[in-house]
Amino acid sequence: MIKKQLIMEKAIELFAKQGFEATSVQQITEQCGISKGAFYLSFKSKDELIFALIDHFMIQFTTDIDYLVRNADNHQNPLYKFYLEIFSSFQKHSDFGKILIKEQSRSFKQDFILKMRFYDRLMEKTILSMVERLFGENEIKEIKYDLVFCIKGFISMYSQLFLFYNVPLDLDLLSQSLVEKTNLIASNSTVPFITKEHIQMFENPLDEVVTKERILEMIEQELMEMDDSIEQESLLLLKQELLEPALPRAIIKGLIENIRNHPQTRWISYLMRIFYKM
Repeated sequence: MIKKQLIMEKAIELFAKQGFEATSVQQITEQCGISKGAFYLSFKSKDELIFALIDHFMIQFTTDIDYLVRNADNHQNPLYKFYLEIFSSFQKHSDFGKILIKEQSRSFKQDFILKMRFYDRLMEKTILSMVERLFGENEIKEIKYDLVFCIKGFISMYSQLFLFYNVPLDLDLLSQSLVEKTNLIASNSTVPFITKEHIQMFENPLDEVVTKERILEMIEQELMEMDDSIEQESLLLLKQELLEPALPRAIIKGLIENIRNHPQTRWISYLMRIFYKM
């Protein structure tokens, strides 16, 4: 197991039991069976480790939902699949979600809020793309931003069932129920609240991230840390394609798919899908 991955896994166990504040670097290193020096080679501080954990979970969550939405067939009930994937993920990672809610009052509160807002805006863009395709961009032109916020509201309210109540939940029924509610709002809403004056809140938060130079920089960094694998080979080919475009679009899409599920390259795959508009 890669040392950084080991540290993150053991840290999650300790944070779940004790919280961020009560868990020391010393306890984490003892749990991992490594020295403090080895810890600081991977993370400069405990706060950097915490943010790495947030990125780890949020990148997995965001990229999985985005991939589902981009590749869903309208005949396969993509809205149902969207809700089911969202709540399945909440159920799977409910312990970490509880930690985040509990620890929001820590000293890095402002940084935490900015980071979570970044991922929240990515989710807004994904939901907006989904509702435009599902209901027709022209048909819901006036209420589409309100619809995005209604969907986000459903997710926020019903996620509390996972975070605060230890009861078994029928995710299939929950997803069906929210599909029905969403369809009713999309079909019957006539008084929009969020108008053109509010559209700036939907500006793309990735403008400074999804550039060829930034993606190349990330690829270089990951190539230095990866062992020989299909993901490494795919990264090398994608790097070459960014530098000297030559491959057919179908090959590029296949290479991006090759790196989609690897924890080290999941984010690069997501950014490249946006870069190539796939």
